[in-house]
Amino acid sequence: MVCGAVSVGAVAAVTLLLLSHSAAVIEVEECDFYQGRWVSDKSYPLYRSETCPFVLQQFNCTGNGRSDLQYQKYRWQPTNCNLPRWNGAYFARKVRGKRIMFVGDSLSMNQWQSLACMINAAYPTTPYQPIKTTALLSTIIFPKLNITLMYLRNAFIVDLLIQNGKRVLKLDSVAGSSKQWLQSNLLIFDTWHWWLHGGNKQPWDFIQDGEIMKPDMDRLEAYEKALRTWGKWVDKYVNPKKLKIFFQGVSPDHWNATYWGMPELQRCGGARRPLNQEMEEGDDTNKAGVVLKEVLGSIKKRVNLLDINRLSQFRVDGHPSIYGNPRHIGMDCTHWCLPGVPDAWNQFLYATLLTI
Repeated sequence: MVCGAVSVGAVAAVTLLLLSHSAAVIEVEECDFYQGRWVSDKSYPLYRSETCPFVLQQFNCTGNGRSDLQYQKYRWQPTNCNLPRWNGAYFARKVRGKRIMFVGDSLSMNQWQSLACMINAAYPTTPYQPIKTTALLSTIIFPKLNITLMYLRNAFIVDLLIQNGKRVLKLDSVAGSSKQWLQSNLLIFDTWHWWLHGGNKQPWDFIQDGEIMKPDMDRLEAYEKALRTWGKWVDKYVNPKKLKIFFQGVSPDHWNATYWGMPELQRCGGARRPLNQEMEEGDDTNKAGVVLKEVLGSIKKRVNLLDINRLSQFRVDGHPSIYGNPRHIGMDCTHWCLPGVPDAWNQFLYATLLTI
């Protein structure tokens, strides 16, 4: 399905037949990648956390003591087609010479580390250079592959600045980090979860909307205004021949078990298999997804939506839960274990790249 200039679903299913190290045949058929189900696949996972040097401790669920491994052995199967099987060697050739940047919150970092592991599994002996450029920018370079993977921390995409000693979220400005965005060839954005924080966890003192400053406002409304500011930047500055734009979509959390009819569950704790039903529409992540698609549909330049929400809703078993910390302190029903669900997000990225 395509809305305006934005591809809101991978409308072409791609079958990739590798004939040699230098040639491939790509067959394309019309299909929606995002309608389907999770199926058990013994050939998964695509890599192992104990052999990938990039997995953050909070995503390393097996390293933190999780013993059930079935959550690693599911593959997303579209209803009327097949996702192309991940091929790290072909992906590396496809993006050779490219700078790939993930911009967003820790869910962007989740996907960034997943992609680094997927490349590393295809080239386990190739050297890499991890670089901490600034407090907000982290980089992994594969010199022999000529691939640069970057993660830029910006939980709101728009600017959060200190003005007169106060933290001000500026809904009408992306000037703070957008110059760095233009240094890339592929940009994958994400924002949502930090818009929900309140109380002591609220990261701003004031929201600035044009000339208006106020302590707070409706969060969905603020989210939409920020996305429209970002969309104007895309239309004004992005050259689609040089820079491909993706949006991660809205990753669901599984804090409230009443949304999938199991209020007896302790959040996501103890979940061992995917849900067999979608979460209720009342969940704020569903509302955010609607807003996101509306905004992306208004952008003139092409933006490719990795529509991860629905397929990720099923994966209550894929969160770190108590295994996001080696001391088993706290419950994490927002981030994802690696290997795990973000690997499927990167397969959508890979499949989309084969069609554009």
